[in-house]
Amino acid sequence: MKWSDFWHSNIAFVLKMFFLAALLVVGIIFGVQAWLQKYTRHGQEVEVPDVTGMNIEESRLYLQQANLGIEVVDSTYNPRVKLGTIVEQNPPAHAHTKSGRSIYVIMNSRSLPTVAVPRLYDMSYRQAETTLLSLGFELDSVVYQPSEFPGLVLDVTYNGESVEPLTRLTVGSTLQLVVGQNAEGDATIYVPQLIGKNLNDAKRVILQNSLIVGAVNFDVEVTEGSKESESMLVYHQEPAAGKWVVEGSRVTLYLSADPGKRMTEEVEDEDFF
Repeated sequence: MKWSDFWHSNIAFVLKMFFLAALLVVGIIFGVQAWLQKYTRHGQEVEVPDVTGMNIEESRLYLQQANLGIEVVDSTYNPRVKLGTIVEQNPPAHAHTKSGRSIYVIMNSRSLPTVAVPRLYDMSYRQAETTLLSLGFELDSVVYQPSEFPGLVLDVTYNGESVEPLTRLTVGSTLQLVVGQNAEGDATIYVPQLIGKNLNDAKRVILQNSLIVGAVNFDVEVTEGSKESESMLVYHQEPAAGKWVVEGSRVTLYLSADPGKRMTEEVEDEDFF
């Protein structure tokens, strides 16, 4: 068969189509590889700068000089690191990454977090100290007051003011514990009249007389500190007004919004001389 006849034969046609298809496939493969290299910036790597300890604005400008971006993925609180600065980055400093990529960072909180002060009343001093320190608070000092419950926490103060349980204070706040101790000698306190007073006034009078606020009881279900409790007055107290007790003794209060219960208790007869 002559070459001219073979070139125009069906077999030659099939071979030519196969050859053209192979060229097309090879061309596509090389084209895709070239595009991927360009898209992924193959071989264009830069060294990652160290941005830990910088704030977000400073680190963004610093990374832009290296043709890198930045993305904040999380925040935390580390007391040993300046507030509002980067504590961790990925990829790490001095690693190599492709130009134009973003560096993922974790920021330290811009402000001090707050923690609720737990209920420490009637807790031992050591247990209360451990609890406060574990929550991030600081202890300034311990004040001892005569009490019928020595060694137990009587009060928690912050800047000289009593702190109610669950009050939120910033981490690192310095607190002071008031702890009971055995009364010295025959020290006694005359129990003041509290009938007819609201809860805040009654508490203030109790503390002014070197006594401790004991249980607070309402004749209906209300929460201490709520608007409903503010309108209630003391109708009964234990010990009764006029009784002599050991300094640091607890005074239990009973409150009601019922006018019929707002009666003055009789002061116990005492021989004052």
